[in-house]
Amino acid sequence: MSQAEKPVHLEGGAALEEFVSDHDVALVEFYTSGCPKCGAMEPVLGNVARASDVAVGMVNPADDPRLLEAYPVRSVPALLVFREGEEAARKVEGFQGVSDVLEFLEEHAPGVVDRA
Repeated sequence: MSQAEKPVHLEGGAALEEFVSDHDVALVEFYTSGCPKCGAMEPVLGNVARASDVAVGMVNPADDPRLLEAYPVRSVPALLVFREGEEAARKVEGFQGVSDVLEFLEEHAPGVVDRA
C-alpha cells in the first residue's frame, strides 16, 4: 500500500486542492471540531486508508470559509470522493462504518479497494 495509513489533516482550500490533484482518487471528510460523529470517523478513515488504494484526507471548512463556496457542504460529516482532481461523489449520511465507506468508494472508483 502506498497511501498513508492515517488520514491527512488538510489546512484549508489550498491544501485540499493540492491533495486531490496529487492523487488519482482521494476521499476527503469535511468535518467540524466538536462534532462527535466527525471525530468517530477518523479511526474509520484510517482503516479505509489501509484497506484501499485511496488517499484519505480530512478538512475543517471553518478553517477556510471559501471551502463552503467551492464545495457546498450543509452538514457534517460529509465524505467526498475526488477523481483526477474533480468531485465525483459525496455521501452526507452521518457516521459511516468501514464497510459502508469502502462500498461507497468501490461504487464511485472501481478497483480501489484491496480485496486481498
